[in-house]
Amino acid sequence: MKIEGIITPIVTPFYDDEEQNINYEATEQLINHLIGHGVKGIFILGSNGEFHVIDEDEKVEFTKKVVEIVNHRVPVYAGAGCCSTKATVRLAQKMEAAGVDALSVITPYFLKPSNANLIAHYEKVASSVKIPIILYNIPKSTGCPLDPEVVDRLADIPNIVGIKDSSGNLDTLNAYAEIAKKKDFSLLVGSDSKISYAYGIGAVAAVAGTSNVIVDTLVGLDKALREGNTAEAEKLQKDIDVLRGVLGLGTVPSVMKRATELAGIAKIGPARMPVQKLSAEDDEKIKEMLKYYNLYK
Repeated sequence: MKIEGIITPIVTPFYDDEEQNINYEATEQLINHLIGHGVKGIFILGSNGEFHVIDEDEKVEFTKKVVEIVNHRVPVYAGAGCCSTKATVRLAQKMEAAGVDALSVITPYFLKPSNANLIAHYEKVASSVKIPIILYNIPKSTGCPLDPEVVDRLADIPNIVGIKDSSGNLDTLNAYAEIAKKKDFSLLVGSDSKISYAYGIGAVAAVAGTSNVIVDTLVGLDKALREGNTAEAEKLQKDIDVLRGVLGLGTVPSVMKRATELAGIAKIGPARMPVQKLSAEDDEKIKEMLKYYNLYK
């Protein structure tokens, strides 16, 4: 499996009703749209995928359906991280059995584990499956940063193959890049505003939430960076800011979901409660943003 290019951490489509169950028809529409526009991977059950409000049975069922829909066209990455090692191992094994290509394992959240705790946690998870594992650092959401020393140690485990960094911290990104340079280990950038910078220091892929909506911009940015087209890359990197500028209108991932739906990509539905729907006023701001990308008439 080659880790490269734009990997979309897809939003999880839900029906807009009381139950808010997963909408598989919309899931298929979204995935086919993204693959048709050139993404190199589908990443499910990440932060934008609302993994934190989806129970284990739903996660396993969703994983099976996504693997079926993708049908080997691109790799499928699945978020298996839970607060306990036991739950992470159980979910990781079920996802491996469902046929995903790789797992993303976020640090335990709410807890404040020591570095020794984290190393033991990841060692246990890695030894429980055979498929590749990508570490996931997003301290602003978990309260648990992955120190570069820990990552350096974990990079020696054969099936821990990379890290997705969503810290937005350049020192952290640089430290991870140094590890990737000296080991058989890949750096993936998870902060959409840092894609150009990260590619410049050796990142091989971007797990870019904004590609749910503005996939052509992201795929174009990846292409421009790979081809050394600096002017085009600068323009496209800056273009992402227009979408990023409205993301603060609501709790993650409500704006991303609404934008995906208003762009006519798929009937994504709202975020799960307790996240509330956006106002009509917010909708107008999102439509204005979409017009910038010619995604709303």
